[in-house]
Amino acid sequence: MQWKLKPPDLSAAKQLSSEAQVSPLIANLLVQRGITSAEQAQLFLKPSLSHLHSPYLMLGMKIAVERLRAALARKETVLIYGDYDVDGTLAVVILKTAIELCGGVADFHVPHRIKDGYGMKTDVIEQAAAADVRLIISVDTGIRAFAAAETAHRVGVDLIVTDHHLPEVGAIPNALAVLNPNQPGCEYPYKELCGAGVAFKLAQALLEGAGLERLLPSFIKMVAIATIADAVPLTGENRVLAKLGLEGLRKRANAGLQALFEVSAVGKNGGAPTASDVGFRIAPRLNAAGRMDVANDVIELFTTREMEQAQKIAAKLNQLNAERQNEEARIVKEIQERLDGDAAQRAPYCLVLDGDGWHRGVIGIVATRVVERYSRPALVLARDAESGEAYGSGRSIAGFHLLQALEEPPCRKLFTRFGGHAHAVGFSLPSEHIAELRAQMGEYARRHLTESDLQPSLEIDMEIKLEEITLDLCRELQQLEPFGQGNREPVLATSSVLLQQPPRVLKEKHLKLRVSSGNGNHRGYDALGWRMAERLQAESLIPGERLNMAFTVEENCHPDFGGPQMVLRDFVKAEVAAVAG
Repeated sequence: MQWKLKPPDLSAAKQLSSEAQVSPLIANLLVQRGITSAEQAQLFLKPSLSHLHSPYLMLGMKIAVERLRAALARKETVLIYGDYDVDGTLAVVILKTAIELCGGVADFHVPHRIKDGYGMKTDVIEQAAAADVRLIISVDTGIRAFAAAETAHRVGVDLIVTDHHLPEVGAIPNALAVLNPNQPGCEYPYKELCGAGVAFKLAQALLEGAGLERLLPSFIKMVAIATIADAVPLTGENRVLAKLGLEGLRKRANAGLQALFEVSAVGKNGGAPTASDVGFRIAPRLNAAGRMDVANDVIELFTTREMEQAQKIAAKLNQLNAERQNEEARIVKEIQERLDGDAAQRAPYCLVLDGDGWHRGVIGIVATRVVERYSRPALVLARDAESGEAYGSGRSIAGFHLLQALEEPPCRKLFTRFGGHAHAVGFSLPSEHIAELRAQMGEYARRHLTESDLQPSLEIDMEIKLEEITLDLCRELQQLEPFGQGNREPVLATSSVLLQQPPRVLKEKHLKLRVSSGNGNHRGYDALGWRMAERLQAESLIPGERLNMAFTVEENCHPDFGGPQMVLRDFVKAEVAAVAG
């Protein structure tokens, strides 16, 4: 892996440090993120509710709110049609709660991933109409639901679509209103909201109109979880939602939140959870419901007021997540054995991998693991022998727009359905089309990627000495949280540190190193490498060797051995050139 050290703009950082009254370290990191004025720094470091955009800047909002208020006045039952992932289920919770707080009646439908598949189905709309439902609001789905929209029109149901996925070029469903900042003609200033974020804007308009804007902070807690879980950029309005929501999650009055945080071992010390806590502990348990069983459990978790029931559901989600981890590991191992044993299979610029007996609920995570390991776009498909259909998920690398690749005429004709965005897609197609999909994606990737695009690289924000890793440094860097796409955690590098002890392997897959500067200062520092244990099979590490390390810094809050610790991103023996300007 090549390390690329970002050249500092010392002049801009010095000016920002003076004008914004921030440390030189923070000023340098802000400048690297394109923040060069005191006003921008204030917005970034201290977001507030006042920084949220007006919901009415979103195309279709006025019509949507007026129809929803009419439903409230007439006591109509509103059906919320969601998706089965964290984003979709929390969007249901947000909108259902807002409607009920305003005196309305809301029911919901979330499809079963295996039995129903993704997207809005015409039979569900027909059944709703037969039950005298006259308003359906989709959340995190619907922007390509053309047949469902026509069915709603035919059976006399008003459909409001709220979604964030990219629309089909030149086509929008024939709905009463469509709320999607990515649709043509929408001048909403921020385009990267997740599905729950778009649903929240509708809830925000509804609550503010009812004089209930004081309740918005409680809703933002849920939006923060969905925003982080859906891996949308943590910039602009998303940063406002994520930062305020995480801070609000210090207090968890909701029984479901309390039970979920307890089973996930998050927030025991009373501090605000981090984006990592949400991304790696909270979100996987919520996602496990839709991946392995029924996503309705998530909605019930957050709408029940009984702690005993909430704890029961949270325990179930915890067990489902363990099952998900086992299934994911099984498929990843099978793929690695296949690819590592045959160079020809891992040579294509886009990997298209299929298998029998693969659980459809985990193939998206598996695709992520494949991209991380092989540094190229990947589509992972689970074949269903009974139906003859294959169900796939894809993940991409920087610079390769995955949805555009699927939309190319040679590919799009292969699919039963597909959708998504630049970095992630979902689709299905007859299994007999997999070979052609593999050929078409390989050819498309060859035209749009180069060998250098496939070489993993790591951006280094700055080099520091080992002795500079202190709690003060940790707490300075915490000002830039939450970290995620669009605001990645600062990566630091240090050179020629001494390996003090033999490396340790934790839980058979993680790596722990103990290092010191070795320059008369023998104070040791821990460096943890998540999923790096296999590096020891490729290269031996002997105490006394010198290493160059790239890492992030975090605070270990353990009462007995807490303090600053490094989280490895990469390491190399010091005699090997590591950092490129």
